[in-house]
Amino acid sequence: MCLDKTGAVIPAAGQGKRMGGEGNKLFLEIAGTPVLVYTLRVFQKARSIAEIVIVAARDEIVLIEELVKKYELDKVVGVVEGGAQRQQSVKAGIQALSPEINRVVIHDGARPLLKIKELDHFLYNAQGYDAAIMAVPLKDTVKIVNEENTVLETPSREKLRAVQTPQVFCRSLLETAHREAETKIFLGTDDASLIEWMGQPVKVLDGTYENIKVTTPEDMLLAETILRRYRKDEMGCE
Repeated sequence: MCLDKTGAVIPAAGQGKRMGGEGNKLFLEIAGTPVLVYTLRVFQKARSIAEIVIVAARDEIVLIEELVKKYELDKVVGVVEGGAQRQQSVKAGIQALSPEINRVVIHDGARPLLKIKELDHFLYNAQGYDAAIMAVPLKDTVKIVNEENTVLETPSREKLRAVQTPQVFCRSLLETAHREAETKIFLGTDDASLIEWMGQPVKVLDGTYENIKVTTPEDMLLAETILRRYRKDEMGCE
């Protein structure tokens, strides 16, 4: 268990293929503000966060640094180049955190609807665990299919969760997991999967259905609708 200083790593190198464009979806604007800035403001204002590292594509580092300066995001201590895979990018972000940071929270840059109080509440409830994730129960029935798209089975929804970010970890555990995964060539779908792969427990804490990941044009419309209902102070806006 590690409780002292929490640093955030924000992967921000995703491309907008499902948006119908070639650019980074995080630079698209909702009500005049880039998606990435909404995400960063929450971590900037959250009392539980000591510092932030953003992981970006090489050719977007300067642009993100300009956004950090423009929006006065002074908790950002670095914008570093990511790798070919998200897993490599997160590892680079962890390495860029200050040595005194002993708890790391990972959050997708494309999840701009997390509220400050939700982040602080999640991190408070995660204090007793070396690894914890945010997730919500599934609303839809899920089918497991084979290569021919024929249903093999229908798992019970009671045991299924749709996993989100933030995800928080004891830094030493997460660093060990990344080293082991790199050595043994294991590629996980999220950071928690590395911890699971090592045989360590991961606590699941309640998320919210509004904490969507913006990946399609429909998501952008939904995000804009949700943001209209939020108070500005809930999102770190002045």
